[in-house]
Amino acid sequence: MVDVGRKAVTKREAVARGTITIAPDALRLIRSGQIAKGDPLQAARVAGIMAAKRTADLIPLCHTLPLSHVEVELRDRRNGYEIEATAKTTGQTGVEMEALTAVAAAALTVYDMVKAVDKTMVIGEIRLIKKTGGRGGTYRRT
Repeated sequence: MVDVGRKAVTKREAVARGTITIAPDALRLIRSGQIAKGDPLQAARVAGIMAAKRTADLIPLCHTLPLSHVEVELRDRRNGYEIEATAKTTGQTGVEMEALTAVAAAALTVYDMVKAVDKTMVIGEIRLIKKTGGRGGTYRRT
């Protein structure tokens, strides 16, 4: 694990996004509340937040961070959902992994809850959109 002991404590934020593509018939079931396991969007939000909080348990050599805020949003798209996670902390290392992990877990949760009616779903384009704080300053995907 990298020694971050000499790094400055700063406010840090990271935003990550990904997508899940879903077949039209399955999307209709989701949007009309007819998925047998319940509401996959609400479950995905909770799963994303829980995953962000447990990132250090899931990703080897990742620092445990005291998160001050995690938010997970799922936005309707024509062929599925865009998932965006924001993670914040004040600390000595960034929260990029927490935001990325939240997106991945949210997407996997949708997949799990909908797989009985759509095995063709595709999870993709999980990427860092923005990060602030720390020695590296601000990064924005262009």
